[in-house]
Amino acid sequence: MTAPVPAPDRAGLQMLGGAILSLCDYTGNWSRPYEERGYHVIRVDLQQGKDVRLLEKVNAPIRGILAAPPCDAFAGSGARWWAGKGLLPLCEGLSIVDACLRAVVVHRPAWWALENPVGRLRKYLGAPTLIFHPCDFGDPYTKKTLLWGSFNEPARHPVEPIEGSKMHLVAPSPNRKNIRSATPMGFARAFAEANP
Repeated sequence: MTAPVPAPDRAGLQMLGGAILSLCDYTGNWSRPYEERGYHVIRVDLQQGKDVRLLEKVNAPIRGILAAPPCDAFAGSGARWWAGKGLLPLCEGLSIVDACLRAVVVHRPAWWALENPVGRLRKYLGAPTLIFHPCDFGDPYTKKTLLWGSFNEPARHPVEPIEGSKMHLVAPSPNRKNIRSATPMGFARAFAEANP
């Protein structure tokens, strides 16, 4: 059973042109700059008891949608295990992506973006709208990331990737997946600046 999504304050939403729907963003990094600007952010994440696949239409205007579906079934870094896992993880992953895209169709936001690392999701969604590394937006490491959607491209503020690709260095732990999938804050801020 998933927790209901609270109804936002409609008067406050009208001032900013609507709420931000943040899907599968457990850390809240991607949507944090919107909260800092005064937007009402509605987070829907399974780890917080809210399954995007069960998301009903939000009864309020939605300004934008941020979606970061889990990459377990898609990331190229796990390709060596795909065959051994069968089709169930892929179907599960695609059901979450489909739910994120359904939210776009239902709410018709001014802008939307869906994020995932390099992998097989492009077989299902086609070419991405934007490809970036965190170092393109001020965070000194690399992690090639793809975005699909309809949004303004954020202004890049590149720095030298002195930390390289550090994702494989994250020590095994129950929280490893969340650490590796956290949106880099430089990108999150640049995205919010370009897509108010």
